[in-house]
Amino acid sequence: AIARSLVRNVTKTIGLIISDITNPFFPEIVRGIEDKASEMGYNIFICNSDAKVEREEAYLELLLEKRVDGIIFTSARITDTRIADLRRHNFPFILVSRTLPDVQTDYVVVDNRAGAYLAVEHLISLGHQRIAHITGPKDASGALDRLWGYQKAMADHGLKTDAELVKEGDFREQGGYLATKELLSLSSAPTAIFAANDFLAIGALQAINEAGLEVPEDISLVGFDNVHLAGLTRINLTTINQPRYKMGLMATEVLIERIEGRGGPDPVQLVLEPELVIRSSTKRLAG
Repeated sequence: AIARSLVRNVTKTIGLIISDITNPFFPEIVRGIEDKASEMGYNIFICNSDAKVEREEAYLELLLEKRVDGIIFTSARITDTRIADLRRHNFPFILVSRTLPDVQTDYVVVDNRAGAYLAVEHLISLGHQRIAHITGPKDASGALDRLWGYQKAMADHGLKTDAELVKEGDFREQGGYLATKELLSLSSAPTAIFAANDFLAIGALQAINEAGLEVPEDISLVGFDNVHLAGLTRINLTTINQPRYKMGLMATEVLIERIEGRGGPDPVQLVLEPELVIRSSTKRLAG
């Protein structure tokens, strides 16, 4: 399908594969993509893969058959081999919010390591030492980078990262809920939790409340992404902001330059700065 789609007229269409359209992380990115595409005379064809590899593969085939001019992946599941295939055929594409360790590609990401470091350093500055981390899926590059940032911040401040304080989640509320139930059952429970995204944090909040505890009185909580839910009064979550609209704009601009033959030979790899947003889910450790 890749070879077929290379023999093509320009269709002024860009394919966009999103891993979960119900996740409020994505609309700002999509808005940035659509605004820039529209400004440059392109249409967007959106596919929601529901974080399933086989569905992503099927959509990729479909987009190539439709002869789109390029593809934006905001999904964490597409395999390295498929991406390497596209790269080998010089088919224009860009990754948003993820990287591939073994394939040199265009991408736009936030500095996930720096963001996680900021989150954990904030908790340490409030006197917390027993800080837990609920990770994203092990096969998502952003989740691994956030785990790295957590471990680095702990190590830099002379704190031990206890294996029992690191629980794997799935970037969804249920994952945060289940991981937090495990954390709260430890003989020495954490005084703070850094969740790898805001949904995990919202799930964590539910488990904390069910256990008869309060945020931040009993446990401080930090998320990552700054989705609109994080700012709601009941949640009011301290989190790490990603400039998602800007990520969408920049990714589309880079991709269209590739499509129109204006890009250079080297991959364009843009890493944007994260920002700590302090709300009321974190508090100085008593005593």
